[in-house]
Amino acid sequence: MTMHQASGRWQLGLMLALVTAACWATLPVALKIALESLDPITLTWFRFLVAALVMSAWLGLRGGLTQFAGLGRRRWGWLTIAALMLIGNYVFYLLGVQYTTPANAQLLIQLAPLLMAIGGIVIFRESYRPGQWLGLAIIAGGLALFFRDQWTGAAATPVASSSYVLGSAFVLIAAIVWAAYALLQKQLLLRLSSPAILLFIYVTAAVVLLPFAHPAQLLTLDGRHAAMLAYCALNTLVAYGAFAEALAHWQASRVSAILATTPLLCLATVAGVHALAPSLVAPEHVTLLGYAGAVLVVVGSAMSSLLGQRTSR
Repeated sequence: MTMHQASGRWQLGLMLALVTAACWATLPVALKIALESLDPITLTWFRFLVAALVMSAWLGLRGGLTQFAGLGRRRWGWLTIAALMLIGNYVFYLLGVQYTTPANAQLLIQLAPLLMAIGGIVIFRESYRPGQWLGLAIIAGGLALFFRDQWTGAAATPVASSSYVLGSAFVLIAAIVWAAYALLQKQLLLRLSSPAILLFIYVTAAVVLLPFAHPAQLLTLDGRHAAMLAYCALNTLVAYGAFAEALAHWQASRVSAILATTPLLCLATVAGVHALAPSLVAPEHVTLLGYAGAVLVVVGSAMSSLLGQRTSR
């Protein structure tokens, strides 16, 4: 079976991966605020609905809807599975955000790009040099240090510990199903453009979640929560559009390494928002051990994504 190969325009892939990381770093804070007035299913449904409407209009004007004509049964099956995986990712991640802090959720979800990296190496036979393997190991070690730091703080009280475990479990499930979605999307790029793949996923998700959503809640939002909801919806379009294009131009294992820096950007976002408006989001409590883990994640990401580019060119 023919496997998808990146275009080789790694500079463009790098830029798009950084855009994705920035979007995902700011998303948990917006979600945490929006969840004050919306339930997780309604919030997720609205994000997919807006994305479906915008993407269908954009593809319709460009004549991109014809891509689905003649699509084989196997690829329709892959599309359906990819859609279900991404729906699961959204729902379980949002449930995780409810029970833990934004930075903790964003840290644990980084298992997703690590799983994607392993999948890219195993399934797509992506080459990985010894230095990049070392970088991947450093990323894993950094994440482990950060997790230990946060777990130590949560374990101080039984209620916080129980909530942390439940939230962590939800995020871990979200990471697993996201990795499956990402690898399926990369293979589907052989037949469909990334906007077409995302359109199918968005429409499917909006239809599947509608019976469980409560659209009437949207009419009760005040200005602040409406703005957060709008940002979450826009974030869906920008982040996944950039991510899909990054996979088209760069290897999945390299994209995943850049995405591993997202927890650091999330920490900076939480600190900045708390400094400007303390009532919006609580500060993160990170010790030297946690910051050491964060530094290791950055170093490992740089090694995994940038080493070997001379050989690739």
